[in-house]
Amino acid sequence: MFITLEGPEGSGKSSQLPILAEWLRAKGHNIYTTREPGGTMISDQIRTILHDLENTAMHPRTEILLYLASRTQHVEEVIRPLLEKDMIVLCDRYADSTLAYQGYGHCVDIPTLKKLLDFSTGGLYPDLTILLDLEVEVGLERRIQSGGEWNRLDAYALAFHKRVREGYLKLAAEEPQRWRIVDAAQPFDDVQKALRDVIWSELVKN
Repeated sequence: MFITLEGPEGSGKSSQLPILAEWLRAKGHNIYTTREPGGTMISDQIRTILHDLENTAMHPRTEILLYLASRTQHVEEVIRPLLEKDMIVLCDRYADSTLAYQGYGHCVDIPTLKKLLDFSTGGLYPDLTILLDLEVEVGLERRIQSGGEWNRLDAYALAFHKRVREGYLKLAAEEPQRWRIVDAAQPFDDVQKALRDVIWSELVKN
């Protein structure tokens, strides 16, 4: 089973995912956690280029192609082989991030992006995607307060981040059979419980 966590900046995906993975392992499931961009040596090198604050001259199309290149390597080297072994793969961001950030955020043609995503992923899409949703201003403030990495995309204008969040909500509305939405403004433990409830209900069905 392929499960992805998506959400705007500061939504808490990266903090929630390892705790979620440990809970699933305790339940007897074989779990592999990964992230995008990244997940392989090659993909991590591309991540460094994408997130470097000095690369402000990067064109949105360049940004898109780099994300797609990173994802292709990730899919073929890591994700697909693990899924073929019947492992559960938990991924912090995936193809929907490209639609939200580069599609809605940069106002790039969505149908064109979807074709590029089909090519770059080899048609591999998640079985379940959970959107950790919260107000953009709250998320960005969390990022600042956390003292963690502040990257090139974080530094985009507020209007960009608002388009990203709106894009995520549109994507979830268009494909309700795959998407679930969790209120990421809740206390941390409540968000974790909501994530567990969503995933457990899907595992029971399967």
